[in-house]
Amino acid sequence: MTQADDRERLPDHDAPDPAGTRQDRVTPVITVLAISALLMILNETVLSVVLPQLMNDFGVGATTVQWLTTGFMLTMAVVIPTTGFLLRRFTTRALFLTAIGLFIAGTALAVVASGFAMMLLARVVQACGTAIILPLLMTTTLRLVPVAHRGTVMGLNSVVISVAPAIGPTVSGAITQALGWRWVFGLMLVLALITLALGLAFIRLSDRTEKAPLDTLSVLLSAIGFGGLVYGLASAEGLADGSVVPLVALVVGVVALVLFVLRQRALTRTGGELLDLRPFAVRNFRVSLIIVTVCMATMLGTVMVLPIHLQVGLGLSVLTTGLLLLPGGLIQGVLSPVIGRIYDRVGPLPLVVPGAVLLAAGQWWLSTLTAQTSITVVVAMHVVFCVGMAMLMTPLMTLALGSLPRRLYSHGSAIMNTLQQLAGAAGVAVLVTAMSIGAAAAGTADAVAAQVQGTQDAFLVGGCLALVAVVFAPLVRRLRSDPDAEPVEPSEERSGTDAARASA
Repeated sequence: MTQADDRERLPDHDAPDPAGTRQDRVTPVITVLAISALLMILNETVLSVVLPQLMNDFGVGATTVQWLTTGFMLTMAVVIPTTGFLLRRFTTRALFLTAIGLFIAGTALAVVASGFAMMLLARVVQACGTAIILPLLMTTTLRLVPVAHRGTVMGLNSVVISVAPAIGPTVSGAITQALGWRWVFGLMLVLALITLALGLAFIRLSDRTEKAPLDTLSVLLSAIGFGGLVYGLASAEGLADGSVVPLVALVVGVVALVLFVLRQRALTRTGGELLDLRPFAVRNFRVSLIIVTVCMATMLGTVMVLPIHLQVGLGLSVLTTGLLLLPGGLIQGVLSPVIGRIYDRVGPLPLVVPGAVLLAAGQWWLSTLTAQTSITVVVAMHVVFCVGMAMLMTPLMTLALGSLPRRLYSHGSAIMNTLQQLAGAAGVAVLVTAMSIGAAAAGTADAVAAQVQGTQDAFLVGGCLALVAVVFAPLVRRLRSDPDAEPVEPSEERSGTDAARASA
């Protein structure tokens, strides 16, 4: 398939549409996909505040019950790299129905789960659906929405990706307190069935697909590589107890990932790659991806560490903890679409630089938490961090994916979503490990004092990590209107020429 053919299979979002019929067709599709993704991503963190109750109900320890979160991230990291192939091979409608169907099946299983094994299986099935819907939402947005309006729409999408995990603990805490943890999944099941009905009614795009080959060796290497990295990062705390399993998993993951990259580079010459790695040749994609991974690492690390401090260090209840995290999540949700509209007018730099500073400031401020810190100040710390997240996620996701030629949309989306999962696992592992080491090194039998020291150390590490975003933020450049027409830099021009030769 030539580059010209590849563009022909996508809707022409720059063509005149005086009647507005095309917009009437696009808006419901994006809306349904966004609602689906919101529901599924919300599910990623809903268990963070109810894990102690699940330990009692299922009779398992903390290390075991954590797999309900780790298993979800692990499955996402394994499945998402295959979505570059899936988005080329199957229609939007088929992928939506598959994703929502898997999510419904997993959620229904969670509602009736009678033991830990059944609940873990439910989480894995849910994650399979979530892994498909995220790249589908991003790629569909890029294909259907004109460049001039992408920032606004991606602002709404970033609410899904960055806000949903932040408010997940609040939602589950409130529902669990009032009705019990099974109702968290019961209500999700009802909403998922409604979303399925909406999708059946509105997602009727006449997509053209490719008979793309599936390289099974690439799938295997991808699963071992990304799965090994996520498992090793998620279980890194075991290194402090002398376990070598996390280190072995990391080494195996890195080796498999190197082999995966070499395999993809070889297959790119024939068009049979599972995941096209040429988006890394685009400067804006590289720089944006670095900052986005920092955002996801610090956000998920904060979502795990801050509730522990609030409950152990300040003695707050599960419900109160969830409510204290709500203002930051809501402000981030309100700001994201506004930031998207501003991005459409002024570009990324005026937003990304101050956003990175606020992200880092929020982490450093959180590192000053003590047992005497007032609730108001804790909320203010979290809000500053969330405002920084809002100013970064929308511009950077729009810039990163919009900088790519159309033929690389699906692969760029798969890369970004995969690395976000790795970053999330790394952020949780690094901050929780720093918290545990800090608490152990406090040298006191006072649990509260030890927890305070651990929390401070964790957010000091988060603050150092956020400085990476501050360093890279000034390097972003405004998005060109048509990446297919004019290369952004020489390396991109070479990659585009190579692609043309390969396709010829």
